[in-house]
Amino acid sequence: MASIAARARAVANDPVALALERIKFDRQGLVPAIAQQFDTGEVLMLAWMSRAAVEESLRSGKVTYWSRSRAKLWRKGESSGQEQRLVELRVDCDGDTLLLLVDQVGVACHTGRRACFFTALRGGKLEEILPITVDPKELYGER
Repeated sequence: MASIAARARAVANDPVALALERIKFDRQGLVPAIAQQFDTGEVLMLAWMSRAAVEESLRSGKVTYWSRSRAKLWRKGESSGQEQRLVELRVDCDGDTLLLLVDQVGVACHTGRRACFFTALRGGKLEEILPITVDPKELYGER
């Protein structure tokens, strides 16, 4: 078994291991991750990441999430082609939320909108503020 000092040296020499040490995953082994367009600051979506999703994203540069509904890794864009390239991963002060600065190819939302946050409460009414730019049937090959 490796000594604590040897493990600490190994972690210090591996940026992925260093990031994983800082992140506090919840009881289900997940952490919320906010995806933000790196150059405009546009907030695109929120999803969940497991330890394996964080590791794969950092090593490949292509953002991977954990799909809670499918209970498996979900590589953003694997079925729609609308992938996210990871520019930078940030960990919040408590280590329990991630901010992913990404370069989004196409739309981020499964509804065909640029971002998932397309409904705003304005003047006491809910208003859709982002148009559908790609028909979801085209994104997912449905006919």
